Amino acid sequence: MDFRKRHTRDQVGFQMAPMVDIMFLLLILFMAANIFAQWETKMGITVPTADSGIRGIRQPGEIIVNIDEKGLIYVNSVEMSPDRLQQLLSQVADAFRDQPVIIRADRSTKHEDVIRVLDICREVDIWNVAFASLPPKDESSE
Repeated sequence: MDFRKRHTRDQVGFQMAPMVDIMFLLLILFMAANIFAQWETKMGITVPTADSGIRGIRQPGEIIVNIDEKGLIYVNSVEMSPDRLQQLLSQVADAFRDQPVIIRADRSTKHEDVIRVLDICREVDIWNVAFASLPPKDESSE
């Protein structure tokens, strides 16, 4: 018996439900990425201003090291000792050769604390180091 003649295949149209699912997943992904990006820099640190201070383009995988006014070191809002920071940066430097590190130090942080983090970066052979700064506020616009 030939059963194929009685059963006709209907054309399946554009399915909207999977597209809605994908849009919701993308929305959740971007919301989570935005929250994690804010956690890296939202610590109550007042970054100093500089005439050449511009907001650079974020590089993939960059590590932001925050140093507060007391000299405490934070990575992803987790306080770290200098030894733990050295271990972390050593692991990252072994896996990724040109890993960028951004140092966000409070404007009232001692120079000694910033140099300590720079020494750690040098010891683990991380050379791609930048300092976070902001452009000066324009008094005429306030």
